[in-house]
Amino acid sequence: MTYTFEGGTIETSLDNGILRIEFHHEQGNSFPSAMLSRLTDEINAAGENKDVRIVILQSKGNQAFCAGASFKELTQLDNETDGFAFFSGFANVINALRQCPKLVIGRIHDKCVGGGVGLAAACDYALATEKASIKLSELAIGIGAFVIGPVVERRIGNTAFMQLCIDASNWRNAEWAREKGLFAEVHPDEASLDKAINTLSEKLASYSPDAMSALKNIFWGGTEGWNELLKERAAISGKLVLSDFTKEAIERFKSRKK
Repeated sequence: MTYTFEGGTIETSLDNGILRIEFHHEQGNSFPSAMLSRLTDEINAAGENKDVRIVILQSKGNQAFCAGASFKELTQLDNETDGFAFFSGFANVINALRQCPKLVIGRIHDKCVGGGVGLAAACDYALATEKASIKLSELAIGIGAFVIGPVVERRIGNTAFMQLCIDASNWRNAEWAREKGLFAEVHPDEASLDKAINTLSEKLASYSPDAMSALKNIFWGGTEGWNELLKERAAISGKLVLSDFTKEAIERFKSRKK
């Protein structure tokens, strides 16, 4: 199944119990709100589908795994209600990933920025290539990693999370991310990454679905309040994104990319 959006797609395919969800956007695999909504729906549907045993989350192309939020849409926000709604999209995806009763494998083939780091952290087991550097650039544009904060901090710890948030303009390489716990494995290239993912997913698809679901409940224990917590965080981001500082910073960034 393929869903088409302005500048992007989300594709799903199911084979022998392994569901692949692949997203793509021409702007660095970033996410406008419509794509966030569809991704949430697909993850929720996977959790309810008895034919799905394992989910693989991946992106398409040779650009970033995910550049986070759509800058185009961010610059169009002009009130707190719409700002809250936009950032709730990332909150909904993170909550869908943690609540999905199926294990989710992340295929992180290249760089992750902002929300992309959040997606990787929300996967149950993320495999990456050496190109998968990470950065939380939100503070540099006048907001912060509020919505994705809980899942990133849970994965890599408070100290490492603080380092990423404060040093918002510099990249951390994939090995740093592995050492901190964001990535379970780092591979030299996409060929070896795909071999590892295929081997792992085929093994997991042969295991007991009930056992994997029970384990996942344990993995995410203590996050039961995140539905409300991430909404609160979305409201903070939705307010800050309206500032002149943020709008000017995004425009400067966009002009540098041209």
